[in-house]
Amino acid sequence: MQVNYDTLAKTIRSLTTGETDTVALMATLACEIHHSDDRFDWTGFYRVTEPDLLKIGPYQGGHGCLQIPFSRGVCGAAARTRTVQLVDDVDAFEDHIACASSTRSELVLPVFNVAGEVIAVLDIDSDQPAAFTLEDAEALEAILAEVFSF
Repeated sequence: MQVNYDTLAKTIRSLTTGETDTVALMATLACEIHHSDDRFDWTGFYRVTEPDLLKIGPYQGGHGCLQIPFSRGVCGAAARTRTVQLVDDVDAFEDHIACASSTRSELVLPVFNVAGEVIAVLDIDSDQPAAFTLEDAEALEAILAEVFSF
């Protein structure tokens, strides 16, 4: 099953319209995104809880790392550079943090608040190599921008 981003965006919009609690929004997105596509083995948020530090937030899948500094890993790179990280082979990514040994590829998107500050990253892992595409990144960026636009 491959995600239909139009349907996913409409579903998320119907569930989140008017909600402003970021944890509630993250929990809803993690669930809906995770169950929308078989490629998504782990789907969740790491929240910025203090300068240069991410802590685990709502997620679906096995356990995740409890905290990740901005200076390490794919999630840290997304938060630090404020750019999407599309990694076809996590073993080839310098300083990759292996929260789960089954992860082969990863897509991490920074999450911005209305003031343009990074408040979290959305981390999606797959047990398949090169599982993610630019289409995935662009569609998820649009969903995040709409949901966190308050």
